[in-house]
Amino acid sequence: MTKELNVCLTPVLIPLYNVEDHVVVIIDIFRATSSICYGIENGAEAIIPVSEVEECEAYREQGLDYLLAAERNGEVVAGFDFGNSPFSYTKQKVAGKTVVLTTTNGTQALHLSRKAKKIAIGSFLNLTALCNWLKTQDENILLVCAGWKNNFNLEDTLFAGAVVEQLKTTGLKLDDAAIAANDIYQAGKNDINQYLKKTSHGERLKKLGIEKDIEFCLQIDITTAIPILDGDKLVKLV
Repeated sequence: MTKELNVCLTPVLIPLYNVEDHVVVIIDIFRATSSICYGIENGAEAIIPVSEVEECEAYREQGLDYLLAAERNGEVVAGFDFGNSPFSYTKQKVAGKTVVLTTTNGTQALHLSRKAKKIAIGSFLNLTALCNWLKTQDENILLVCAGWKNNFNLEDTLFAGAVVEQLKTTGLKLDDAAIAANDIYQAGKNDINQYLKKTSHGERLKKLGIEKDIEFCLQIDITTAIPILDGDKLVKLV
């Protein structure tokens, strides 16, 4: 039977897919999955994604030496070590550490996908490494775009299209959303940064004065680490 390459354009559509029959890739380009990839590349022992700020706070009460990261609406939640800016996930800060992370969109999409055969984290930072690994998986693949508060967004869909571009010649059957995502990638691939300047989330981040985060998250192939969900922790695929 021909394996499928499907794209879920927003987390609210996840129930329409049999995630248990797929390898799932979670995509939240601005900024959660980019930061996760960068943190794992920089030696974070693990990143624990949780849905709610209260769950993140609960780890503090356990007295463990964890870094607690919480973001809502693009800003660090007061009282936490940092949010989801990639500049917080440097070797100096995260090497050898476990980070507990909650974000507005990315961690929610991950939790809705937990029944998948495998869950990997995708970003432009690890694009080629991710695609090379996906080519070795004899499974249906579902690319889950985190979007913004359950709405479609352009940057996650364009990245899904970049993955489709590398996988579409492997014999996988594309759904309509995968074809559409690839069309968006074709429209923007010559200057992704310029193309994505029109995005609503990009505008939100600019108002917060963090344009450098956007530029960082659009760098291609600066990491090779592929974060994989192992139990409740994202760890480096070995």
